[in-house]
Amino acid sequence: TRLNSYIYSMSSLYFNADHDLFRQSVRQFIAAEVTPYINEWEEQQQLPRAIWQRMGELGFLGINYPEQYGGTAADFFYSVAFLEEICRCGAAGFGAAISVHQYMATAHIAEAGSHSLKTRYLTPAIAGAKIAALGVTEPNAGSDVANLQTTAHREGDEYVINGAKTFITNGYYADFITLACRTGRADEGIGGISLIVVDTNSKGVSRSKLKKMGWYSSDTGELFFDQVRVPIANLVGVEGQGFYYIMESFQLERLVASITSVAGAEYAVDITLRYMHERHAFGRPIAKFQTLRHDIVNIATELRAAKHLTYHAAWQYSQGNTDVAECSMAKLLTSELAKKTSDVCLQCFGGYGFMDEYPISRFYRDIRVGTIVGGTSQIMREILAKIIIDDKQYKSAYKHPNTEQKNVPLPPNNINIQQQPIHNQSTPITIMSAPNTAREILMSLPRRLKTHKLASGYETNIHFNISGDNGGTFTVRVADGACTVTEGLDGTPKCVITTKDSIYEGIELGKENPQMAVMMGKIKLTNIAEMLTFTGLFERLY
Repeated sequence: TRLNSYIYSMSSLYFNADHDLFRQSVRQFIAAEVTPYINEWEEQQQLPRAIWQRMGELGFLGINYPEQYGGTAADFFYSVAFLEEICRCGAAGFGAAISVHQYMATAHIAEAGSHSLKTRYLTPAIAGAKIAALGVTEPNAGSDVANLQTTAHREGDEYVINGAKTFITNGYYADFITLACRTGRADEGIGGISLIVVDTNSKGVSRSKLKKMGWYSSDTGELFFDQVRVPIANLVGVEGQGFYYIMESFQLERLVASITSVAGAEYAVDITLRYMHERHAFGRPIAKFQTLRHDIVNIATELRAAKHLTYHAAWQYSQGNTDVAECSMAKLLTSELAKKTSDVCLQCFGGYGFMDEYPISRFYRDIRVGTIVGGTSQIMREILAKIIIDDKQYKSAYKHPNTEQKNVPLPPNNINIQQQPIHNQSTPITIMSAPNTAREILMSLPRRLKTHKLASGYETNIHFNISGDNGGTFTVRVADGACTVTEGLDGTPKCVITTKDSIYEGIELGKENPQMAVMMGKIKLTNIAEMLTFTGLFERLY
C-alpha cells in the first residue's frame, strides 16, 4: 500500500481517463502477479516463461505495435504509464527484462523488418511466446558501436556469423537476438554494419550467464557465434544501415531509461517515507527530523522537474519527432538523479538500509547501472556538446527510402462466406461477401454458432449498444441449440455490451485486442464471465 499519494500524482495534460484506466490495470497486475514473486525470481536470477506469456495474454508486450501483428497500436503514453507501473514492483531487473524485450530488441523489427520477419518474430514476441534480446555491446566495443567486430559474411542465401556479444539483457534465456554485425569491410566503419535476427538455438550459438551486482531477476548473458548460418531473409531493413538504425533506436532506449529512472526513484522515495513514518528515534518518528525532511523535499523537487522534461521528450517522440537532444538530456538527468536518490534514501534507513532484506538495499544496487546502460553519462554529455556547441543535427534513419519494405501490405483476408440470408425482427439481410461492419458481423452470428460447444440446456441473452453509423441496439439470444439476432433491446440480459462500431469491428476482425479494449475502456461489459462463455460459441471471422 502506498503511503504518500503526492509522490505518484501529477496532473498532466499528457494523460486522459483511458490512460488512467490502463495504468490501474497494470498496477493491479503487478500487485497480484509480480510483486509477490519478486524475491523468488531475484533468487533464481531469471523470470519464468509463464510471466512473459501472461503479459502477452494481457496485451502488455505490444502496446505501440501494429494490430496486425498482435499489438494494440496505442499511443506512446500508454507505454509511459506501463513503464512507470512495472518499475514500482520492487526489482528493476524485472523492468529491464521487459523493456529490452518490447522497446529495444523488437523495435528494429517493427520499424524496418519485412512482413516475414514481423510474422516470425514480432508476433510471437508480442504474445510472450518468444523472448527477445538485442545484441550490440561486445567485449571490446561498448559505446564505440562503429568498431564492433562480430562479422556476417554472405555465402549463397545465408549469412555466416562469427563473433561475441556481452552484457546482453535477456541474452541467456532469449529465443532470438537482434544482432549487430559487420557485413561490410572493417574499413567501411559505420557503413558496414547491419542488423540480423538470429535464433539462439541455432548451431554454433553458445551462451554463458554473467553474475552482476544488481538486476538479479533479469538474466544478463555473454554470447558466442561460431560459423552460425542464418538466412539472408533475417536481415533487418537494408544491409549496411544497421549503425543508423541503432543510433535511431538509442533515442527510444534512452527515453525508456528516463521514464524508468524517474519511476524507480519515486518508488525509492515512497518506501523511504513509509519507513520514516514508522521508524522512531528520540521519542518521535524520524519523519519529523528537519534534516531528513529537507533531504526528501529536495529530491522530490528535482524528480518533479525531471519528470516534466521526460514527459515532454515522450510527447516529442509520440509526435514522430525523435529529439536526440531532449532524449539525451532526459537520460543524463534522470539516471544521475536516480543514483543520487538511492544514496539519500538509503541514508534515511541508517544501518537497516545496508541489509539485503530491506528493499532500499536492492534499489541502491539496481539503480547504479542506470548511468552506464543505453549510453554512459559521459557519452550523453558528448552527444549534447555536439548538438549544443557544434550545432550538429541528426536525421531519422528509418526514413531511408530503401526501408519502405516495412509498409509491405498483409495478404488479403481469405474469408469466403457464401451468400446467405440472415433474418432478424424486421427485414432479412443478405451478406454478399465477408461481413465487415458491426451490423453485418452481428447478423452473421447465427451461422457462425458452433453448436457442438453448447452445454446441455445453455441459454443466454446479450444486449449490444453499438454507437456509430454502422451500429445500433441488438439482442442476441442463444437457446435450443440456435442463435437469433434481432434489432432493439428485448428481455433481461445476462450481459450488456457498450462500444463503438469501429471497436467492435476491430475486435471481430482481429485488428483490436479484446483484453486491451476492455482495460482501456473502449468496450464496457456488465458480465465478463458470461461474455467469455458467449464469444467462445462462435467461429472467428479471421
